[in-house]
Amino acid sequence: MTKNFLVAALVTATSSMAFAQLTPVGTWHTIDDKTREIKSEIQVTEAAGVLSAKVTKLLRKEAKQDAMCTECTDDRKDKPMLGLEIIRGAKKTEGKDVWEEGKILDPENGKVYALKMTPIEGGKKLEVRGSIGPFGRTQTWLRTP
Repeated sequence: MTKNFLVAALVTATSSMAFAQLTPVGTWHTIDDKTREIKSEIQVTEAAGVLSAKVTKLLRKEAKQDAMCTECTDDRKDKPMLGLEIIRGAKKTEGKDVWEEGKILDPENGKVYALKMTPIEGGKKLEVRGSIGPFGRTQTWLRTP
């Protein structure tokens, strides 16, 4: 009986860990579209069911750690890249593992896009789509260990 209890507890703990990973909440590496190098580290957090994210590390070799968002046009204009909030207002779509309704900032060009985030591969990767109308692009972010 004790053996069955331990097996059940292990299965429950393992399944709840896997379920917890089907969320964008966590730390992610972004990948440069051209060079395929890790570009930055992003921390996605949740408050009252709404997700936001900020840049926690600039990882490119040539990245200036004191860089500012000179291309931004809103309240993030001339703010440091480190700590910059790039995702605001994302909410989970009912019945799906998809987060939408938020906005994502591309700090390299200062443009703000409609956002869609979908965890894939059991939560090891995150598809992040930024779009304006039917036009946009999707990046795949990698969950950090």
